[in-house]
Amino acid sequence: MIHSPVELSILMPCLNEAETVATCVRKARDWLDRNGIQGEVIIADNGSTDGSRQLAEAAGARVVPVAAKGYGSALHGGIMAARGDFIIMGDADDSYDFCNLGPFVEKLREGYQLVMGNRFKGGIAPGAMPPLHYYLGNPVLTGIGRLLFPSPCGDFHCGLRGFNRVAIINLRMQTTGMEFASEMVVKATLAKLRIAEVPTTLSPDGRSRPPHLRSWHDGWRHLRFLLMYSPRWLFLLPGISSFLTGVGIYLWLIPGPKYIGGIEFDIHTLLMASGIIVVGYQAVVFGVLTKVFALTEGLLPEDPLLTRTFRYITLEIGLLAGVFMIFLGLAGAGSAVANWSSIKFGALQPQHTMRLFIPSVTVLILGSQTILASFFLSILGLKRR
Repeated sequence: MIHSPVELSILMPCLNEAETVATCVRKARDWLDRNGIQGEVIIADNGSTDGSRQLAEAAGARVVPVAAKGYGSALHGGIMAARGDFIIMGDADDSYDFCNLGPFVEKLREGYQLVMGNRFKGGIAPGAMPPLHYYLGNPVLTGIGRLLFPSPCGDFHCGLRGFNRVAIINLRMQTTGMEFASEMVVKATLAKLRIAEVPTTLSPDGRSRPPHLRSWHDGWRHLRFLLMYSPRWLFLLPGISSFLTGVGIYLWLIPGPKYIGGIEFDIHTLLMASGIIVVGYQAVVFGVLTKVFALTEGLLPEDPLLTRTFRYITLEIGLLAGVFMIFLGLAGAGSAVANWSSIKFGALQPQHTMRLFIPSVTVLILGSQTILASFFLSILGLKRR
C-alpha cells in the first residue's frame, strides 16, 4: 500500500471566522512542527466575506473554497481535498484544543478508523456550552443515537474527531448540514469501522458574534436524521406493537361484548382496533420499504437477514398472500350479506353483523396493501446499472 507523504491533515470548516481562524491555524501548525508530524492545515472555506481566507493563508493554511453551503458540505469538500492518510477535523472558532492532538494520532496509528473526542470526559469550561446543549441537547441526542445504533460514542456531536480518510470517504456521506456529525458516527458504526474515544476539552469560543448553530433547528435535524436511518425504530417496532395490540383486542371482542367496571366494549372498540391494525401494518410495510430503498441507494450497509428473507419472499409470494387475504375478506363480507338476505334485507342488528363485517373489511384492506407493497418492493429491487 502506497501512503501519502502527508500523514495528517488538520481540517477546519470556516464561514466568517476572521477573529479566530488565524489563531487556530497557528496552534495546529505549531503542534505539527513540535511533534515532527508531516502534515497540513486545511481551511474549507464556505464563502467567507470577512477576510478569513487571507488570514488563514497568511497563518500557514491551505484554503479550499467550497461553494455548496452547509457545515457538512464544507467538511466534505475539505475531506476530498485533503492529502493526509489521516484527518483531524475541528471548528475554527478556537473552542477546541489544537495543541493536544496526540491522543487522536496515537489511536489512528493503532488502526482505529474513527477517533471521537468526548468533551464530557475531557472537561467543558464554564460558558463553553449553553445549558440547553449541556443538559438536554447533547445527552438526549447521544442517548437516542446509542439506543438506535450500537455505537460506543458518548458524545455524538463533538466537533473534534480524527479518522482514516479513505474509510470515511467510502461511507459515502450524504448530509450537507450540521447533522453531518451524526451521519459520520452512525455510518461508521453500521459499517463496523474500528471506533475509539479520547477525552478532549471545550473552551468558550473566541468570536464576538453568535455561533452559526441554531439550537432547536439543528437539534431537530440531528434527531430527524437518527430516526430516518433507523427504519426498525421509526416504523417496524411501533408498527408491530400496534398490529399486535389491534389483534389482541380482536381476539378479546370477536366472541362477544366485554365489560370492565360496568363499561361495555363492543363493536365500536372493534372498529377502533381495526384502525390500529391497519396503521400498524402500514408502518411495518413502510419500514421494509424504507430499509430496501436505503440499501439500494447505498445509504445503509447490506443486511444479511433481509437478503436471506427476500430469497423466499418474492413478488409472486406477496401477490398470492394479498389475493388470499382479499378472498378471505370477500368471503366474510359475502357471509354477512347472506345473513342479511336471510331476513329479506330487513332491519339489522349491528352488534351481530358488524362483528363479522368489520374484520372482513379490515382483511380486504390488508390484502390490497400487501399487493401494492409487493409491486413497490419489486420496483425498488430492480437491478440498476
